[in-house]
Amino acid sequence: MNSEKWWQNSVGYQIYPRSFQDSNGDGIGDIKGIINRLDYLVELGIDFIWINPIYQSPNVDNGYDISDYEAIQPEYGTLADVQDLITACHQRHIKVLFDLVVNHTSDQHPWFVEALKGKDNPYHDYYLFADSTEEAPPNNWESFFWHICLGIRTTPQTVLPSHFC
Repeated sequence: MNSEKWWQNSVGYQIYPRSFQDSNGDGIGDIKGIINRLDYLVELGIDFIWINPIYQSPNVDNGYDISDYEAIQPEYGTLADVQDLITACHQRHIKVLFDLVVNHTSDQHPWFVEALKGKDNPYHDYYLFADSTEEAPPNNWESFFWHICLGIRTTPQTVLPSHFC
C-alpha cells in the first residue's frame, strides 16, 4: 500500500491573479485570464494551481484583508467564473487550491466592524485587542513592509508610531 499523499510529488504553480493574465483589457488579471492560460500550465507539467486570495477585499493588504469570504473581488470576476475555473482545471486533471486567510480579516469585515462597538459585543472575542498609546504600542512587532513603502529608513530598534502606517 502506498501511503504517499498526492501533494508529496506534485508540481504546483502559484498564481497571483492581479498580475497573471488580464482577459478584459482593464489592466488587472482575472479568473477568466487564468482559464485562458490553463493549457499552457498543462504544458509546463503542473499538477495543481495555488491561487492567492480572490475574495472580496478593500485591497489594503494585496487581497489578504478579506472583507467577505463568500464573495469574489469584482475585478477578478464572479463566483460563476470561479466555478468555470474549477471545472476547466478538473477537465485538465489540475487540482485547485485557494489561499484562504482565516487568521485575520479586513477592518471592513462585518465581524470586525461589530467587534469595535465594544467589549460586550459578541464579536469582540473574535479578535485580540490590546490597549496602547502612541508612546506604548500594543506590542513590539515591527512592519518591515511599511517602512519600505513609506521610504523611511529604520534600524531594528526603531518602532514607528501607528499614525505612520
